[in-house]
Amino acid sequence: MTTTNPPDQPPHTTPAQLHAYEHLTPDKVLDALASVGLLGDGRLMALSSYENRVYQAHLESPVGAEAAAGDIVVVKFYRPDRWTDAQIIEEHDFATELMAAEIPVVGALTLGGNTLHHFGGFSFSVSPSRGGRRPELENFEVLEWIGRFLARIHTVGGAKPFVYRPSLDLQTFGFASGEVLLTGNYLPLDMESRWRKAFETAMQTAESVFKSVGDVKQIRLHGDCHPGNILWTPEGLSGAGPHFVDLDDARTGPAVQDLWMLLSGDRSQCLRQLGALVDGYEEFGEFDRRELALIEPLRTLRLIHYSAWLAQRWHDPIFPINFPWFGSSDYWKGQVDMLEEQLEAMQAAPLVV
Repeated sequence: MTTTNPPDQPPHTTPAQLHAYEHLTPDKVLDALASVGLLGDGRLMALSSYENRVYQAHLESPVGAEAAAGDIVVVKFYRPDRWTDAQIIEEHDFATELMAAEIPVVGALTLGGNTLHHFGGFSFSVSPSRGGRRPELENFEVLEWIGRFLARIHTVGGAKPFVYRPSLDLQTFGFASGEVLLTGNYLPLDMESRWRKAFETAMQTAESVFKSVGDVKQIRLHGDCHPGNILWTPEGLSGAGPHFVDLDDARTGPAVQDLWMLLSGDRSQCLRQLGALVDGYEEFGEFDRRELALIEPLRTLRLIHYSAWLAQRWHDPIFPINFPWFGSSDYWKGQVDMLEEQLEAMQAAPLVV
């Protein structure tokens, strides 16, 4: 079996963009904090993140009243050239709106009058450190609790649109991702035609489902609301319940995008989980049940977009280390198999509650 690895750098990538994060040394992280008036005591811990570089930092003394952060903060260095400053600030403003509505979202601190800062060629933000564990999604009370807060997030999200942030739709996540993969020499020769056929058939079916559903409300979303982006504080402790983190992928789209990634298991399990989420959701907002038909098309778009994301990030040294299988024939065979499974799922009757 022929195996073709992705090129060392994607087309149109300039050498200056190749390894920007290699210049982000611990000293630079501490100097960046100092530039906004926060003095780290030298203790840094890298947190899990492929898209950005994120560190937990201990400070020499508690942050002042303006920040109200305590003595541990999280500093995020945004991937260069991914978002514009306007798009990042729009994310921060959305989080600020949510916090003002007493929704437990962890947003960027305002330091020196700004939430977005620049140092050494990087854009960065600082947030308070919040602990928590993954939510127990097999517990229907937990799902209802999350559903209530998602409805409140969407109420705020529907109050006005994003101006600078893109939409999550067939074009941005589907067709554009396919174009990246098909024109960038990422597919091995023995799998290219099979993947192209599976991609085109899946996209035709997804497009048909979107058209059959008709126009649904497009709102500001969390955008990447998987269990890892919800920190759960057990009852009996201060701030019990869910805390939503990492709005880095906030986009415009249908409300169901923030629900479907919390579903797992077979169809009967997903039905019960979805029922609990919607029960909680509808305590605070109306849920358009037509959007349930979009779950499998949205899952298909995410599958395609994930491969394009890996391809576009391949010049970052952390990606070949952590995703060594990307680009192999076995990987693309697996992607074809999943797209064919998604084709069947999109043609099946949608989940109902």
